[in-house]
Amino acid sequence: MNRHLGVGMTSKRTRMRMVERLRDQGIRDEAVLAAMAEVPRHLFVDEALAHRAYEDIALPIGFGQTISNPRIVARMLELVRCGQPMAKALEIGTGCGYQAAVLSRLAREVYSVERVSALLMKARVTLRELHVTNVRLKHADGAHGLQGVGPFDGIVVAAAAPAVPDALREQLAPGGRLVLPVGAQEQRLMLIERTAEGYPQSLLDPVRFVPLLPGRAR
Repeated sequence: MNRHLGVGMTSKRTRMRMVERLRDQGIRDEAVLAAMAEVPRHLFVDEALAHRAYEDIALPIGFGQTISNPRIVARMLELVRCGQPMAKALEIGTGCGYQAAVLSRLAREVYSVERVSALLMKARVTLRELHVTNVRLKHADGAHGLQGVGPFDGIVVAAAAPAVPDALREQLAPGGRLVLPVGAQEQRLMLIERTAEGYPQSLLDPVRFVPLLPGRAR
């Protein structure tokens, strides 16, 4: 595979500059930083946008969806991992597949759900080209999670919900962590943990995500 590999702004050196910027922005989990250094983000966007792939911006990927900026991806994965290895992780909102590829280096098994089948098919091709073998993709309504597959040590949601979907909370393993954007006009990252006492939650950074939509789409 040689799709815009090693060309100018898409080189390994450029990825390392992105990682150093993430460090400067407060990301401390070295496993997350290493994973982001390994995954060629430019392969997950249209070729015309590849030169902007390592900037700290969200980029359009079609169907009204975006690839989140690198800092948000790193922040969410750092929160969900909390310095611990994950056996099984769930991503809601596969999009182009970039976050799933990073997550694949942080968890033994990754399940990723996408409601837009055309996006899912493109992500599947890219992940296959990168020889990512521990990610399983599913065309489904993300608000329902994946019944019968969990429980999950970590769940990351890449779209904003007005409230936390009950199904996702219930699919957390004991000690598991769920990170998602919550809100409509004003969104915040929310961290939910499953403990012996219940599901304590924390409101964190202000963010901007596309909405979590119901159903499935072609």
